[in-house]
Amino acid sequence: MQKDKIKTDWSHGENPEDYKCCVAFHGHDCPGLAVGYRAAQAALAALCGERAEDEELVAIVETDACGVDALQVLTGCTFGKGNLIYQDHGKHVFTLIERKSGRGVRVALKAGVMEMNERHLTLMEKVHQMTATPHETAEFWKIHSQKALEILQKPIETLFNIQPINRTLPPKARREPSRLCARCGEPAMGSKLVVLDGREVCRDCLQPEER
Repeated sequence: MQKDKIKTDWSHGENPEDYKCCVAFHGHDCPGLAVGYRAAQAALAALCGERAEDEELVAIVETDACGVDALQVLTGCTFGKGNLIYQDHGKHVFTLIERKSGRGVRVALKAGVMEMNERHLTLMEKVHQMTATPHETAEFWKIHSQKALEILQKPIETLFNIQPINRTLPPKARREPSRLCARCGEPAMGSKLVVLDGREVCRDCLQPEER
């Protein structure tokens, strides 16, 4: 993705095509997805501006929330390619590192950006508990999309704290042959097997006391 394609233009009242791709991938429009989209935009703009076809970029995310889906779409960093690393910190923080140069940028959501009014929170709880009426459900998604649009339209500097970083790059994704688990017989990555009594066992087959 080139730099001129990551600029946002809502002048015609419509979301840009790359955000629509994020919505299609994620399944719906929401504030969390908008946060990830804007964070990925900011990180790409600070670095190369191009989507990773292979492992040119490495993303480290500190949340498993909606925004990670947008980051995958825009940056090309995915679990399948081994260049998306999840750290369970419960924070909307997204770090992007360019392997070739070693340059990195940390994008952290500012306090208050995701705050919702009382009606929004009440409807969200009802929808999640599946007690909302059809009218309340429609109202929730309307408010939810409006909150997402608000995030999409705000200047980047009002959403995030952005800082360049230098950190040790994680190794590239490992590629190694599989070996059979001595218990279930299913193939597993050799380095993930555990040796018990001279036999290699996959982690799925370990008993609680063996773990």
